[in-house]
Amino acid sequence: MRFAFTDDQLAFRDAVRDLLDRECPPAVVRDAWTNDTGRSGAAWAHLADMGVLGALASEAHGGLGLTLVDLVLVLEETGYAALPEPIVEHAAVTVPILEDSTAAAAGRVTVTAALDGSGLAPWADTAELIVLPGETGAAVLARADVALDRRESVDGARRLFAVHPRAGPQAVRPALGAFERGALGAAAQLLGLNERMLDLTVAYVAERRQFGVPVGSFQAVKHHLADARLGLEFARPLVYRAAWSLTHGDPDAAVHVSMAKAQASDAARLTGRQALQCHGAIGYSFEYDLHLYLKRAWALAATWGDARWHRAQIGQTLGLPSGSA
Repeated sequence: MRFAFTDDQLAFRDAVRDLLDRECPPAVVRDAWTNDTGRSGAAWAHLADMGVLGALASEAHGGLGLTLVDLVLVLEETGYAALPEPIVEHAAVTVPILEDSTAAAAGRVTVTAALDGSGLAPWADTAELIVLPGETGAAVLARADVALDRRESVDGARRLFAVHPRAGPQAVRPALGAFERGALGAAAQLLGLNERMLDLTVAYVAERRQFGVPVGSFQAVKHHLADARLGLEFARPLVYRAAWSLTHGDPDAAVHVSMAKAQASDAARLTGRQALQCHGAIGYSFEYDLHLYLKRAWALAATWGDARWHRAQIGQTLGLPSGSA
């Protein structure tokens, strides 16, 4: 299969990158650890104005009528910025479920979801709508109709809540492909986080000096960073292929998503380890920005199925014995 992004898709990505550079620098991510909402503030509203939040909604319902192939590059950029918002849950997972909701497409309401199997919904305390698994699909509830129990998260800028529905009727919608879209979105964000950790580390080792030379000139450091770059470059085409497969209804789309999420999770964990080793003690400092991206990578690698779970899914599809994938 020959695949390349169009000029329009690349331009959309670049516009979002410029926006996030301005509206979601590390200071905004750091602030989300302790502010009242745990979110970015202006960045979410600007993404709504650009149409990102409703990218997958039809034009008839206020969206852009785009596909996951159009959105995957944008989600990668939100990973690079460690955007403290439920962008995957809103734009990739629930907008297709709420396909007739112009409010969700326009970003007038924020939607999150607990559809990854953990029972936890990120940023649920500030979302107007929360989507939960239902008996025949996805149950859509207003925040007033649920009780929330905050849970600890390794990433303080990604607040997690257990959601307990109160008694009452629930609107149920079809949720076909919701899990796959969520896993793909997390994988795309992991690509961006991987790139950000590499950029931080390359800049650091080029500046930090030992024995009168930059530590980046040492062969061992070069090997660490080359291994990290190789992992990222193996993961990226798998993520893009999964987006194409979901968009075009490939019967093997779920397998492609599992391949993408497993590889992206492994690559981000590897880069995190190499980044910490290359930074030395400063990499463990809360005041240094690396931890903002490292902890988001840890969180996303574990959600929407971790690498072990997705490899098991691939093994089942291939008919391999349990534990051999």
